[in-house]
Amino acid sequence: MLLKSEDKARLKKIGVSNLLDLALIAPSRYENLYISNTPKVGFNNVLDATILSTNYNPKFMKLTLFAHNFDMELNGIIFHARKFHYDTFKSQNRVHVIGKLDMNYEKLQIVQPQVVEEINTIVPKYKTKLQNKTMLRLIKEQVTKEALLDLGIEAKMVETLYQMHHPTVEFVNAFEKEGVFSDECIYTLKYLEIYNHIQKLSEKKIDTPSKKKLNGDLNAFLEGLPFTLTRDQFKVIEEIKHDFLGEKSAKRVIMGDVGSGKTMVILASVMLAYPSKSILMAPTTILASQIYEEALKFLPKSFKIALITNKSDKKESLLEYDFLVGTHALLYRELPDADLVMIDEQHRFGTKQRASISKLVATGDKTPHFLQFSATPIPRTLSMIQSSIIDISQIKELPFPKDIDTLNIGGAEFADLVEHIKEEIKGDRQTIVVYPLVEESEVIDYQSIDEARGWWEKTFEKVYVTYGKDKEKENVIEAFKESGNILIATTLIEVGISLPNLSTIVIVAPERLGLASLHQLRGRVSRTGLKGYCYLFSKQRPSEKLMKFSQTLDGFEIAELDLRYRQGGDLLKGDIQSGKSFKWFDPKEDEEILKRVKELY
Repeated sequence: MLLKSEDKARLKKIGVSNLLDLALIAPSRYENLYISNTPKVGFNNVLDATILSTNYNPKFMKLTLFAHNFDMELNGIIFHARKFHYDTFKSQNRVHVIGKLDMNYEKLQIVQPQVVEEINTIVPKYKTKLQNKTMLRLIKEQVTKEALLDLGIEAKMVETLYQMHHPTVEFVNAFEKEGVFSDECIYTLKYLEIYNHIQKLSEKKIDTPSKKKLNGDLNAFLEGLPFTLTRDQFKVIEEIKHDFLGEKSAKRVIMGDVGSGKTMVILASVMLAYPSKSILMAPTTILASQIYEEALKFLPKSFKIALITNKSDKKESLLEYDFLVGTHALLYRELPDADLVMIDEQHRFGTKQRASISKLVATGDKTPHFLQFSATPIPRTLSMIQSSIIDISQIKELPFPKDIDTLNIGGAEFADLVEHIKEEIKGDRQTIVVYPLVEESEVIDYQSIDEARGWWEKTFEKVYVTYGKDKEKENVIEAFKESGNILIATTLIEVGISLPNLSTIVIVAPERLGLASLHQLRGRVSRTGLKGYCYLFSKQRPSEKLMKFSQTLDGFEIAELDLRYRQGGDLLKGDIQSGKSFKWFDPKEDEEILKRVKELY
């Protein structure tokens, strides 16, 4: 786009950074300035009129006009008349005006007529922060057929888009009759919006040369495992292996459903990197400790492995270790020259934190291979969109089928829930109860942890309590894991914590959480094949959303449901969050359009 500097500033004000951004601002309506010989009552009409007389009133200005195109006399009325009106609507002046025609005492009347400078044309009206005449000029100068064709857009779509901005009378008549654009127009807008979005994402994708190709031996690791990896785990490991042998540093997100065995993929990646060093950063000490314990158990005994947290000895040198597992405490230590950096539960870290760990071990313009792991699957369409900026792998297959019953309950079923928990305790199985609040609230009609804990502690033995700001939360969870019956907590236990004896989770006020969070919470139970139970305790009737959630354990299916009930967020500006980011393209409905666009990349 060849723009004047003042036009660049104007377009920036309305969020336009390229030609398609501008072209995709469709008119909200059209002003038809063609002169007709037949009056249309109830609609805007253009008149070729001579002013016969003008009468003034403090509240309005009354006109008598002769409409040459209708060959008849009619009245006009202007409320809140200004000097401009007095100068324009003088007796014997001939003007072109537009206004709505209605009947007043059996005589046609034009209401609030406005002067038309150019007749027998159609003026698109745009809803933006810019004046319409500015938008019209910019569209005329920039949105040409040649410019659109130069973008590689199909000729048929160029014609459709061009006609929306430069419409014929037939086009406008059809638009006014239906009240919406035609199916062909809507398809074009959807297609070009997602085409434009993916093109922007592709431009953001920055490939960097890798520090080293990695080709470590997996055989000893695989043969030493007391179980066989799933087909999905093998498939993802092969994708990572392919990345590691390329000239560019890997940038891959591995999404796995709850309990799909992402840790084994992490350890396989460490083996593929060896003898180069690897670093993994996890969001909590508990998660880091679990991965560290798994590494000690399954990696060769010759590996030097360290766990780095805020409590670690800050004077100890880390340079000799083969594999470092830690929290964000890693960001404040001198790290060895690593060729593989991994982030677990990547959405729990900010963008700057994720970038910092990689920069710490970069060498000039060469960067380590970078893998991110997430237990929160995203919907297919959003995954396809995001794959324009980063490679994505999915682990859907579980090492063993989960057997979890999900039940929607209310106060009437609470006594049965208590009996169930007592039976589970007799079998040495544990329960977590998740509350929406720590302290009492006048706004939310549910008990908080502070209000509820007394009853649980009085009714049961070995009850542990923790929440997000509890400085001892990690010690509390560890103590509960070893000897507890019931843990009262907030959603802090949502991600990654492995509790082998946990059979039951009770989620209070489930309607306050998104389906992805509910699925993560439910994923804490049945981690080792144990029969599991998830109780959704609500004071409301179960919604359609919660009923559908209760019927599936598939995290990828739940991601699709979550998209249906909440809009997908904006991938270009940051993390995926709820909130609509497209005007025309609908991730829930338009996957086929997306597939067609993706074929071009």
